[in-house]
Amino acid sequence: MASDGPTVTRSTLRQQIADALRDEILSGRLTPGQEFTVKEIADGYGVSATPVREALVDLTAQGLLDSAQHRGFRVHEYSLADHRAMIEARSLVADGIFRGLADSAPESPAAFAALAGVRRRGEEAARAASAGDLNVLIGYDLRFWRELSALFGNPYLSDFFHRLRVQSWMYTVPHLRRAGELRGRLWAGHCELVDALVAQDPRTAHAIIASYNADSLALIEKITAERTG
Repeated sequence: MASDGPTVTRSTLRQQIADALRDEILSGRLTPGQEFTVKEIADGYGVSATPVREALVDLTAQGLLDSAQHRGFRVHEYSLADHRAMIEARSLVADGIFRGLADSAPESPAAFAALAGVRRRGEEAARAASAGDLNVLIGYDLRFWRELSALFGNPYLSDFFHRLRVQSWMYTVPHLRRAGELRGRLWAGHCELVDALVAQDPRTAHAIIASYNADSLALIEKITAERTG
């Protein structure tokens, strides 16, 4: 499990452990329902129990883990109904962000540079999606949405939106990994979305996201039905 993870330094131990464990969940190395103890994680990373326990508490607060009484921690198991609710919440937050960004066109060099950086992240995410490379896609997709939402200027909203994105990936990853070939089946509209926002066109941005959400949900529902049928 964690023994093959990245090397952790002492400077930001708590956050590094939390990030590393989140990556293990999103990669599928830690699976929904899997249980582990503080000692197992601490031994795997070669660190003391205190920062591990703090990191696990942080991930529990973010909805990624559950505290298993007398047994340690368990990777949270989301349902399809949970995923539908996540998508609804994501849509509401995204619409608010898009309206805010469309109301203030980028005028300063810094604003243009920020949007250009977001678009570059979107290009990488789109390439990974088109190639069906889930590991690369998740990393760039999370960075894309985090940087895009940060332009709205509300860090609380940005953090909440990022948490929803992580939880959504956490639910879909196990299903997608069982779906076989993913080339051409994953959303790759990141750049089109940025272009709509640069053009101050929230209606098109909304349509892009509505189509994305519908197609993504249909794919997961199809995979789920195939497994239970």
